[in-house]
Amino acid sequence: MTQTLVIAPNWIGDAVMSEPFIRCLNQTLDQITVLATPWVAPVYRAMSSKLDVIEGDFSHGKIELAKRRQIAQRIKDRQFDQAFVLPNSWKSILIPILSKIPKIYGYQGEFRSTFLAKYLPNPPQKNRPPMVNHYLDLAKLINIQLDFPQENRPQLRVEAFTQNQAKEVLQSLPHPEKFYILAPGAEFGPAKQWPVQHFAALSAQLLQDDPFSSIVLLGSSKDRVICDEILRKIDVDLHSNILNLSGLVSLDQSIALIPLAKGLASNDSGLMHIAAAFGIPQIAFYGSSDPKHTPPLSPFAGILFLGLDCSPCHQRKCPLGHLNCLNQITPQSAFNELNRCITLRKNI
Repeated sequence: MTQTLVIAPNWIGDAVMSEPFIRCLNQTLDQITVLATPWVAPVYRAMSSKLDVIEGDFSHGKIELAKRRQIAQRIKDRQFDQAFVLPNSWKSILIPILSKIPKIYGYQGEFRSTFLAKYLPNPPQKNRPPMVNHYLDLAKLINIQLDFPQENRPQLRVEAFTQNQAKEVLQSLPHPEKFYILAPGAEFGPAKQWPVQHFAALSAQLLQDDPFSSIVLLGSSKDRVICDEILRKIDVDLHSNILNLSGLVSLDQSIALIPLAKGLASNDSGLMHIAAAFGIPQIAFYGSSDPKHTPPLSPFAGILFLGLDCSPCHQRKCPLGHLNCLNQITPQSAFNELNRCITLRKNI
C-alpha cells in the first residue's frame, strides 16, 4: 500500500482549487493524508475523496522550526512513501525532509529542487495557467493520467446533518429559507475588495426587488468591520432582513451554508471558490487579481472585471490610489449579472 502525504496550500481558495488534484490521486493511490492548517482543513474535510486530514497550526510567514520538527516526528512514524508539496515556499518542504520521506514532488520554488525527486518549473509571473491545472500537473510526475469531465471543476459536498445544524443560525431571519450571501472580504488586501458602499447598494436592491428574501454577510473575524460598515450604509428598515455572521461561524459552517443560498456575491476569495465548487449562482469582482488564473469554476458564475490598462496589477493596495478597477463596477451591473446567473441556473 502506497502512503502519500500532501502538504496543503495556506489559502482557502487554493485549497478548493487543489480538489481535482486530490481526486485524481484518490482514484489511483491507496492512502492519502493531507497536512493542512486549521483554517484550510475544513475544505479537505468537505471533499468526497477518502482522506486523512492532519492539522498543523503554523503562523503565516514564520518558520517555527520546533513545531515543524514535532509534527515531522508524527509524520515519520506513519512511514510515508511519497509527498506532494503544493505551496511554493521553502518552509513548506521542511516537514517532508525532516520526516525522511524518500520521494518528494513539487514545483522548483525557492531553490528547493535539490530535495525534490521530480519537479516542475515555476510558471511565469505573467499569463499564469489556471490554478487548478497548476496543481493537476503535479500528478504527471508519477505518471497519473488526467481524465476528468466538467473542465476539472472542484467539487465539495456537505453531510445532511452538518447542513441542518448550519440552518439553525438562520432562524432569526424573517425569511431563512431564501437568502443571498454577500462576502465582502478578501484576505490578500483592499485591492481585491469591491467598495463597501457598492455592497450596501447591492444589498438594498436585492431586498427591494424581493422583500421575502434575506441577506447573510459572511466572512472571517477580520471582515467583521467591513460587514458592520455595510450595515451602517443600509436603511435601518432593512436591517431585520440582514444577518451579519462574519466572525461568528466556523469555516465548516460557512461551507454548509453556502450551497443553501439563492446566490452569492463576493470578491476573488476563498468563499468565492467554495460557492463555485457547489455550483450556486454567483458573481465575483476582480480588480488586482487575474480572472484567467483564479476564476470561479462554475457554469453559473459571472465575472465582473473591467480589464483596465492597470489591471490586474497583483498588488495588495492600488498603486495608483484610485481603485478604478473596482470602483467603476456599479451595483446595478452586479445586480443584473447575479440575476442572469440565477435565471441561468433555474433554466437548467
